[in-house]
Amino acid sequence: MAAEPATAAGEPVDEPRSVEVRVAAEPAQLSVMRAVVGDLAMRADFDVDSIADLRLAVDEVCSSLVRLATASASLVCRFRTEDDGLSLQAEVTSKDPSGPRTGTFSWRVLSALADSVAPSVESAGDDTGTYVVRIDLRKGRTVHE
Repeated sequence: MAAEPATAAGEPVDEPRSVEVRVAAEPAQLSVMRAVVGDLAMRADFDVDSIADLRLAVDEVCSSLVRLATASASLVCRFRTEDDGLSLQAEVTSKDPSGPRTGTFSWRVLSALADSVAPSVESAGDDTGTYVVRIDLRKGRTVHE
């Protein structure tokens, strides 16, 4: 597992608002991602319910991607805290060009937990016949007055 600041494109940078976590694309590693998003959301002053929503949403995103991942793939999550919320870009390599199924109950739950969620698939750009499958998620922070 590696954790380091990163840009949305995956280039390491020295920025305290961005964190990249890379683990083996295996179900046993999902707790790592839940812990990271919980800690980041807590530090960004999210309320308790929003932190729980984010943990569940990240678990759904990562579970969806792990099911699509090639045998030796890494699950890469890029978290970014912003003044008004938190965003996540998660990705794996896959042999499946169709990406995550968006017509499932799981996807509906995910869509309800986040302000926005969007899948994307692109060629890995090599001769392996693999694809980079991504899910981008964003959740705003509730403003307390």
